[in-house]
Amino acid sequence: MYIKIAPSILAADFGNLSQECKLIDKSSADWFHLDIMDGDFVPNISFGMPIVKTIRKMTKKPLDVHLMISKPERYIDNFIEIGSNILTVHIEATSKMDYIINRVNRSSIKCGIAINPDTPINKLENYINKVDLICLMGVHAGFGGQEFIEKTFLRLEELKNLIYSKNSSALIEIDGGVNQNNSKKLKSLGANILVAGSYIFKSEDYNSAINLLR
Repeated sequence: MYIKIAPSILAADFGNLSQECKLIDKSSADWFHLDIMDGDFVPNISFGMPIVKTIRKMTKKPLDVHLMISKPERYIDNFIEIGSNILTVHIEATSKMDYIINRVNRSSIKCGIAINPDTPINKLENYINKVDLICLMGVHAGFGGQEFIEKTFLRLEELKNLIYSKNSSALIEIDGGVNQNNSKKLKSLGANILVAGSYIFKSEDYNSAINLLR
């Protein structure tokens, strides 16, 4: 099974963002993963729409935009308009998930739901057949460079079983703490997309690191 790799730009050198994006664009990476943080839903602030617009101009690869923000329904139209290809919102961040899913599904882009490590997988039951992917967090949302939470393996199995039981076609994305030591097991348990930040951007050769994950 082919597994997609999505480098997380949060771990890139923002003082040299253009060159970093060019290296990822030329690599075998499948997607760019862009973490939008608001300092409210998560205790960190990253970047917003201007950076997404800038990266959109640098690559034709899909932009996997992960909204770690409170009440993401306020900005869905904006992120669709600026060139997102996959738009993922946290199940913990909104009471209007059905509205968000319907809005994204009316556009030409894919819709995802992210779920934090302490949120029960069964919270996804009502949405699993309405979205294109589930982003299973391997760390607590908010900061890059965290260690992978081992219980994510069990949660991945539970999520895979839910997808099968509901006859869903949703893909599984793992975000946080992904590296060469756990990528093989994640793939064997059913992950379809691996997001990696520090592992790639702290390596000497981005393309080699990406290929090792795959």
